[in-house]
Amino acid sequence: MVSSPHEAMHRIFQEYPGLFSRVSEVLGIDIPPPTSATVLPTDLTEARPVERRVDTLLRIETRDDEPFLLAIEAQGKKDPRKTTSWPYYVSYLHNRYGGLPVLLLIVCQDHATAEWAARPLTIGLRQWPTLTLNPLVAGPHNMPVITNVAEARKDLALATLAAITHADNPDVGAILKTLSAALREAPEDIADPIVELTAQGLGNRPAAQQWRNLVAVDTSFYTSFMSEEIRDEGRAQGLAQGQAQGQTLGQAQSLLLILEVRGIVVTDEMREKITDCTEPGRLREWLERAATASSAEDVFGQPTGR
Repeated sequence: MVSSPHEAMHRIFQEYPGLFSRVSEVLGIDIPPPTSATVLPTDLTEARPVERRVDTLLRIETRDDEPFLLAIEAQGKKDPRKTTSWPYYVSYLHNRYGGLPVLLLIVCQDHATAEWAARPLTIGLRQWPTLTLNPLVAGPHNMPVITNVAEARKDLALATLAAITHADNPDVGAILKTLSAALREAPEDIADPIVELTAQGLGNRPAAQQWRNLVAVDTSFYTSFMSEEIRDEGRAQGLAQGQAQGQTLGQAQSLLLILEVRGIVVTDEMREKITDCTEPGRLREWLERAATASSAEDVFGQPTGR
């Protein structure tokens, strides 16, 4: 039950809105005198369901028996809406989980976003902030650049996050090469998630293709989805190349046979020219000419204007 003192201590400000100006003077806070005040509804219950989701939420237990909540947000660019969302997440989680401490970690891939995300978020007045949120930020400005294979092997998860946050680093090729080399001796159940997470983290950047090439070479024994996809692409590419080579070889052999049947002398230089040709269109043109040619010049001369 709400007590009378409770009611009096807040309702007096409804009756005398200007009172706060004088209270602030007593408390030593320099706040300009109000020109007006409006009494607003006090019910803070959501009028309609609003879906709010933090990217990842973990309850962390510690050796000191001081558990806390770790809320993790991946931030790809500056977003002014987060200045209201992030404080809400923290205050809501603190209330829902019985007052457990809440730590907000922001993970970024570029310096500008990391610098923006690291700024304290203040709710309140300039003279007296009511709530200040200090996000912890991990990004290219503070994550290590790992180009030593032994160092990467010591902590593959950290090496993976470091590679992802440095996706736009000019030396990302060396970073990814180090990570792929570190995975060579890792068990599949450890390597597979790292292969996939790194690919996802690189997105559609040029570095993503570098990673695919490295995985195809350095981790050829893995059975992860991306590794299988890369090998499938390689097999398809190899099949296509084989078919193309087979086609040109067949055309070259047919051309030599036609020339022989028609009694046209084929010099070593001409034979080499035919067998070394990798252009099916050119070989087809020579074949068509050989059908009616009376000399080598008729076959290998300039195009007839077809």
